[in-house]
Amino acid sequence: MKIGCFGASTGAAAALQAAAKHPAIVAVVSRGGRPDLAGPQALTLVRAPTLLIVGGDDDVVIDLNRQAYDLLRCEKELEIVPGATHLFEEPGTLEQAAEHAAKWFEAHLQKATGNPK
Repeated sequence: MKIGCFGASTGAAAALQAAAKHPAIVAVVSRGGRPDLAGPQALTLVRAPTLLIVGGDDDVVIDLNRQAYDLLRCEKELEIVPGATHLFEEPGTLEQAAEHAAKWFEAHLQKATGNPK
């Protein structure tokens, strides 16, 4: 069985630490997360494709995600949702984040299981 992990806020670090240790995790999504808290060693060990989603108005967290992004050695993307703050409370922003996450999981879980779309 292949697994996708989703983490929000500090849960992003836990998802990435798990991905660094468990090869069954084949996709990771962080929403408004603190992937930096996973630590440099864990970040460099992650092999699962990783999507970092951050609110465009969450400047501090954008910077922290960019730092973590630079340490990741896997397929990765940093998606910034315009107008969103840390909790994605603004109208439509959480839906945008969910759409990005769903597409990421769909693509990477299908790829890992060998099932065509």
